Amino acid sequence: MGLGNYLIYLAIIIIVPIWAQMKVKSTYKKYSKIRTTAGMSGAEVARRILDANGLHNVTIHESRGLLSDHYNPITKTVHLSSANYHNHSVAGAAVAAHEVGHAIQDAEGYAALRFRHSLVPVANISSNAAWIFILAGMFFTAFSQLMLIGIILMAAGVLFQIVTLPVEFNASTRAMDQVVSLGIINNSEERDARKVLNAAAMTYVAAAAVAVLELVRLILIYTNITSDD
Repeated sequence: MGLGNYLIYLAIIIIVPIWAQMKVKSTYKKYSKIRTTAGMSGAEVARRILDANGLHNVTIHESRGLLSDHYNPITKTVHLSSANYHNHSVAGAAVAAHEVGHAIQDAEGYAALRFRHSLVPVANISSNAAWIFILAGMFFTAFSQLMLIGIILMAAGVLFQIVTLPVEFNASTRAMDQVVSLGIINNSEERDARKVLNAAAMTYVAAAAVAVLELVRLILIYTNITSDD
């Protein structure tokens, strides 16, 4: 890889994720100050959508930390960060609806969600072990096959990142359908809610792009090492 290409690569893997994080935080901050006309808190939005879809068994919990919102398919719980749980903002409604979108996916047996969930233990193990094999193979060229093992392990993590994309996009689509059809937000607020969800989606796109680029770079390094043997 030439110096120019390497600098471009560094710019992508460093700048793009930072930009995505800054974008989602600034967008969230802006729309967390705008109250919805319906005046529902994130917890109320989540409960309203869950009940409308017959998911009375799914519970809602408050979680600590900024944007720590998530859905746990094992415990059937929607976790909303304190700000989204209590506040009556467009951002809070959008995020709450998005997490409930995952609960609806789970209830309907959405294939991509189930596949991603099955990859979680594999991705956790592989992401921790991959670099041990990769670095060992790079520094000890006589054992270059160790690098190949590391690349295979990393590929499992990359697959997880890629599968995450349709899961997140689909949850956002479901979220918008729900908040609009149930009258949780009005027409003038719909565009703002989409901006919040689109900004959040960019973080997943950035993470997937970086993961794929890093995997490709390591494959090229491995190819060069083995071709020199």
